[in-house]
Amino acid sequence: MQDYAWLESYCLNRFGSKAQLEAHLPKPRSAAQLRTITDDRYLSTMALRVFRAGLKHSLVDAKWPVFEEVFFGFDPDKVVLMSAEHLERLMADKRIIRHLGKLRSVPRNAQLVLDIRTEYGSMGQLIADWPVDDIVGLWRMLAKRGSQLGGQSMPRFLRMVGKDTWVATEDVVAGLKAQGVIDRAPASQRDQNAAQAAFNHWMEQSGRPLCQLSAMLAFTVNH
Repeated sequence: MQDYAWLESYCLNRFGSKAQLEAHLPKPRSAAQLRTITDDRYLSTMALRVFRAGLKHSLVDAKWPVFEEVFFGFDPDKVVLMSAEHLERLMADKRIIRHLGKLRSVPRNAQLVLDIRTEYGSMGQLIADWPVDDIVGLWRMLAKRGSQLGGQSMPRFLRMVGKDTWVATEDVVAGLKAQGVIDRAPASQRDQNAAQAAFNHWMEQSGRPLCQLSAMLAFTVNH
């Protein structure tokens, strides 16, 4: 596996200058900013990620104001009380995406948010305090306890709210393969841990957040 110096050199050669490279890199929210996000916004974003999976994002986003309406602003204390009959009635609402499995995930994930509130104070507190050098641990914990949050949904949700994380996009997976870190998409705990260790190595060498290292690795993949 190459050290960070190679990764930076490759990206600088591609973009021509450090300023141009920096302009293409994402920036995570601070722990303080993550703590200020309320539980209803975390639940809304979680649900948005679930509904985006497998669908055109712009289609889902255009309908999201109606989702906010029918799910009571994603107040977890209200959403958790939604009955199976209530969700069945939503299947007749043509303004939203009528996918019963995804609709059912919303109150289930509202319960997750309420459980996290009891255990950690708030979803924002948990996410802000979780160490990024074990971000795959947070993926697994929330995916196991939530509904329809497996695969790439959890890292993409964390990226959406601004938590520093790497994401196993096709280009990132190709980059990790090229570096000999993994030989397949990191679906197993072993492969996720191997990829995490590689990003931790680059993070220690560079001081850069995971999201930037993830993007830089993707830039090394030629199309």
